[in-house]
Amino acid sequence: MLAVAVLAAGKGTRMKSALPKVLQPLAGATLVERVLASARNLQPERRLLIVGHQAERVEQTLSALGGLEFVLQQPQNGTGHAVQQLLPVLQGFAGELLVLNGDVPLLRPETIEALVHGHRSSGADVTLLTARLADPTGYGRVFVDQQGQVTAIVEHRDCSDEQRRNDLTNAGIYCFNWTALASVLPKLSTDNDQGELYLTDTVAMLPKAMHVEVGDSDEVNGINNRNQLAQCETLLQERLRDHWMAEGVTFVDPASCTLSEGCQFGRDVVIEPQTHLRGACSIGDNCRLGPGSLLEDAILGSDVTVLHSVVREAKVGNGVAIGPFAHLRPAAEIGDDCRIGNFVEVKKSQIGQGSKVNHLSYIGDAELGSDVNIGAGTITANYDGVRKHRTVIGNSSKTGANCVLVAPVSLGSQVTIAAGSTITKDVTDGALAIGRSRQANKPGWADRTG
Repeated sequence: MLAVAVLAAGKGTRMKSALPKVLQPLAGATLVERVLASARNLQPERRLLIVGHQAERVEQTLSALGGLEFVLQQPQNGTGHAVQQLLPVLQGFAGELLVLNGDVPLLRPETIEALVHGHRSSGADVTLLTARLADPTGYGRVFVDQQGQVTAIVEHRDCSDEQRRNDLTNAGIYCFNWTALASVLPKLSTDNDQGELYLTDTVAMLPKAMHVEVGDSDEVNGINNRNQLAQCETLLQERLRDHWMAEGVTFVDPASCTLSEGCQFGRDVVIEPQTHLRGACSIGDNCRLGPGSLLEDAILGSDVTVLHSVVREAKVGNGVAIGPFAHLRPAAEIGDDCRIGNFVEVKKSQIGQGSKVNHLSYIGDAELGSDVNIGAGTITANYDGVRKHRTVIGNSSKTGANCVLVAPVSLGSQVTIAAGSTITKDVTDGALAIGRSRQANKPGWADRTG
């Protein structure tokens, strides 16, 4: 049996944020969500989150994940004190306890699995994750024998000059035999500079301590301030882009683009510079995104182009051209072979196959059939000041420039709306609708107005 405990009680003072550190966002997910996800493949029987600072907010944010047990640490008096809070919660539990830090979000699932597998195969009481650092200054050094058994952990300040040449450091990630750990946790002492209870001290108390060395030291990067958060974002974005380039996606300027782990891409997608994808985007084959575009929770078919535009929570069919400077808002559904052009905004509307909204238009709360042509400057006036109303336009209809369709209104098929018209009544199939005042010219007007 396996229990996973995540240490998530700290204040994160150096973040200088009203948001708890473990809830800071990183590539579309919170730090603690990423930590929990790293252990998901192990299918632990228990998942425990040790909370303290803004505990209610952390619990409320993560409650939707399900299956989490929240354990309160109050006050926060060190990592050993945090794990001591599990003594009553895990009473009678017989298995391994994997301890993770809520501010170490880059651990790969494969690394966590190797740690747990190594612990089980060695029969150790504790196995700690170690990392070799180019500059280990400030980190506790781990000393091991030829069999990989840990003989000592010495804090940097207590190391001799010779010991400081050892670059093997403690990453603060542990897999314990819970029964063995529970027997020594009450013996921890605050006899140290910080006056706190350190989980590291249990390693020397247990008969057999082993270690597993991480292959990529960047995985154990912790986050204590905004600079470190930015560094981890950079590393994670590199991982994501490298993965998708290996799957057939082209990034013209990789460093200028960002994406989230929820994104999925088909083959031969080209992502131009300064393009960003957030949330659960799904992008079909042969799409071209950008430059200068933002997509969030967007679903695109194949052969779609998005140029200098924003697409949020919208669904787009195949062969669609979007932009430049278009905005597809939530619940917009664009059919195959449509054109959404310059300075066009579409919100909560369905646009049928082959229809075109080319210039300077707002289409909101509307349903357009196939092969509809919307003239420049056409808007659907969907709001009466209290409620939103719907506009329906039939197949093969067209509007002239600068038309206003005042909802609720319905246009039939093959309808033509004259330029400059304000339409307030339904129009039958095949009709021409003109809703404008007759032009009147006043000769000599300039003379009278001086």
